[in-house]
Amino acid sequence: MKLYTSLPNSLKPFYEIELEKYRREYACGNLSAAWSHLERAHILGQRYPFTHSFVHWKMLQFGFKIKSPKEILGQIPRLLFGGVKSFVGKIPVGNPGGANVPPLKPFPIEKELQDIFIRADIKTN
Repeated sequence: MKLYTSLPNSLKPFYEIELEKYRREYACGNLSAAWSHLERAHILGQRYPFTHSFVHWKMLQFGFKIKSPKEILGQIPRLLFGGVKSFVGKIPVGNPGGANVPPLKPFPIEKELQDIFIRADIKTN
């Protein structure tokens, strides 16, 4: 069994770009666009415990911002268990991480993110 620990340097810039885009859109009040960048950051970082947990922390904060009990309650277990699942390599690949989707369901990865994984030399399966 492979244990995943930290985000590879080859993937880090792409993850950080998504978080920066999230912050920018959030600051401008473009909440839908901000959320989309959090989902993309989740997909890029979900295999690695710290980045995975960090995105769920940001999603929990977002839930408070939009006053969504569903998102708040949905993020708490994801925040508690997501990093552990990452550490042991048991993640639902492509899952965007929000409370609007089943937490263990894999999703197809959009082409742009697939290309990022290829450029970063990261296998997604």
